[in-house]
Amino acid sequence: MNRILKKSEMVSLATGISRPTREEAEAAVRTLIRWAGDNPDREGLVGTPDRVVRSYEEFFAGYDEDPREMLQRTFEEVEGYDEVVMLRDIRLESHCEHHMVPIIGRVHIGYLPDRRVVGISKLARVVDAYARRLQIQEKLTAQIANTLQEVLQPRGVAVVIEAAHQCMTTRGVHKSDVAMVTSRMLGAFRDNGETRREFLTMIGRPSA
Repeated sequence: MNRILKKSEMVSLATGISRPTREEAEAAVRTLIRWAGDNPDREGLVGTPDRVVRSYEEFFAGYDEDPREMLQRTFEEVEGYDEVVMLRDIRLESHCEHHMVPIIGRVHIGYLPDRRVVGISKLARVVDAYARRLQIQEKLTAQIANTLQEVLQPRGVAVVIEAAHQCMTTRGVHKSDVAMVTSRMLGAFRDNGETRREFLTMIGRPSA
């Protein structure tokens, strides 16, 4: 049974863009099936438009999430802890905005707290909120780092993403086993070479 969208769900929180109806979205999938050369009414495909739309609700849930709101609850009772807080190997699942195919990889986040910290699960949720949108890796890296810096106001933030892009591995040049690496260093991680090296060593990417 199709889920009925509420009126408030018809506008993207992240972009303010009005969404088409579910029926319009399913009709668009049927059109693409026909464009690919198949019959959307045959047994194996008749339920595909509904399944694709439900998948898109999951793949692109980030358009209805506010990453800054996720970081509002922080903790100040840290007994003076002022070293690097790091979350390593956060699973990344996103979609390339150029070809709408998966980007799969890992995200490493570190920050130097200034009087307050945030629950570590919130860091992973921020990653998902931005990743579940149409993305390029460079923009995604900057969005995660900039949001952490703006909301938490730590002494520094470091974000490194390593990911494989299926727009490169399954089409085009067809180069498998290639990972793209991007980084964003802010505050102490940008200005202090020793702090940056500590973070890179912790994620297994020691600098020269």
